[in-house]
Amino acid sequence: MNKHSKKKSIGVAVSIVLASTSMLAACSDTKQGGTDAAKPPAAPAADAGKYPVTTGETITSWEQINGNLTTFVPNLADSPFGKQLEKDTGIKVKYSHPADGQSKEQFNLLIASNNLPDVIEYDWNNAYPGGPEKAIGDKVILPLNELIDKHAPNLKKMLQQDKELDKMLKTDSGKYYVFPMIRPDNGLVFRGPMIRKDWLDELNLQVPTTVDEWYTVLKAFKEKKGATAPFTAQYSNEFNVQDAFIGAFRTANRYYIDDQGKVKYGPIDPQFKDALQLLRKWYSEGLIDKDFALNTDSKALDNKILGNASGATVGLLSGGMGRWMETGKKQDPKFQLVAAPYPTLKKGERAFIGQRDFKYNPAASKAVTDAAKNPELAVKWLDYAYSEKGSLLFNFGIEGESYTMKNGVPTFTDKITKDPKYNLQQMVSQYTKPNGPFPGDSRKSFNTFKEQDEAVGIWSETDAAKHVMPLFITPTVEESKEVAKISTAIASYKEEMFVKFVMGKEPIEKFDEYVKRIKEMGSDKVTKIYQDAYDRYNKR
Repeated sequence: MNKHSKKKSIGVAVSIVLASTSMLAACSDTKQGGTDAAKPPAAPAADAGKYPVTTGETITSWEQINGNLTTFVPNLADSPFGKQLEKDTGIKVKYSHPADGQSKEQFNLLIASNNLPDVIEYDWNNAYPGGPEKAIGDKVILPLNELIDKHAPNLKKMLQQDKELDKMLKTDSGKYYVFPMIRPDNGLVFRGPMIRKDWLDELNLQVPTTVDEWYTVLKAFKEKKGATAPFTAQYSNEFNVQDAFIGAFRTANRYYIDDQGKVKYGPIDPQFKDALQLLRKWYSEGLIDKDFALNTDSKALDNKILGNASGATVGLLSGGMGRWMETGKKQDPKFQLVAAPYPTLKKGERAFIGQRDFKYNPAASKAVTDAAKNPELAVKWLDYAYSEKGSLLFNFGIEGESYTMKNGVPTFTDKITKDPKYNLQQMVSQYTKPNGPFPGDSRKSFNTFKEQDEAVGIWSETDAAKHVMPLFITPTVEESKEVAKISTAIASYKEEMFVKFVMGKEPIEKFDEYVKRIKEMGSDKVTKIYQDAYDRYNKR
């Protein structure tokens, strides 16, 4: 099965942004090689699942390096984790890492070159035009059905036990294409609305649950706490509220699935106009950060949250709430952020949508390239992460050094949790792989405050599981081209008008005209393409 690169010279791959969803063109429904999936299981190799492997070969891997790890070493191979992985598997790996912030450009250049490494960790659904099926057809990556069957008993067992995961990792024609990053069940929700509880207590107010209660609270923050931006959020291609407030109107600021299983483009729903009117009213009354569109990096947000300019936002569990609590409490011991539920219009309603991810994370999964000198060895190396021992290394690091077992539960040592110079995530990055192709462990937590533990439960109380569109639906190559032509322009126009409507620079009466223009740009075509791909996904 040794293969050398036969791939065609491929022009620099251009990432295709599909509207507000960050979901990009995925793969073709061509049927070539689809019969792989129908073959009876091959007999596993005699040494499958046995480590360390005896080999003199070196594997090459292209992958991003965790930003926290670069504080200590420039290459994954030099870290305690990299050294232990080599020792456990018996396989030496030469890693190459794209420069920070340049992974997209360097991925494109890598694909266009005729010099691919053995494995590449990247988002094959979203970064390769035409998706994984096209990448297989272009002889860039290998279909993995037979390789998993024979040489990856640990992943194979997981796929046999979890049919939902199995469906996510295939193309429409039944080809496996990656070793996946798998989130644990308690790792699917990690972002949501949060609010200054110390301010609420001081003002004798409760955590808001409805849109009207939010209005009362934000008004109080402005008038009684002197907040100049009572509610703020980061602006990253869009106002990053993850459908908080907008979801109260049973729509979304992106493509979503409605109650009948139909794909809809939220920003042209009639009820989206009501959401815009609400945000416009709040903005005009100084309840929303007047400079929200300038919050393009975390520093701007940090300054507002920690400088008492803002009392509420939508943010991440660790990178937001945990980080702000850590710094905020040093400035003021009373500083307290707590999660607020995704708001609804009526008291007691269940939120229509919120942030919820899928157990398969395409962004940090590894494919084996067609250029791999020994794909069997690459697959054996990758499969180690899905073994019991491998999973402990990837999640917790080295026993006795970064963690110990306490009552059968892996627990980070004081060396990791109490370093005087570095924080928990920096220390953990040396001994584990924070993101990548391995099964996440529900026992691992970076939470340092009880408020973080409580937040996950509060933010999970939504119907997001029914309404968030899966990231693995796979338009055909032709459909992907059509979407690419249409969606970037729609997304850009939608966001331009969103900001103008909220800031009062365009009258809300122009909403129908805005909807008409988006439809003229081809939104209905994109919706149909997604619907067809979603239907095919459900039939896998």
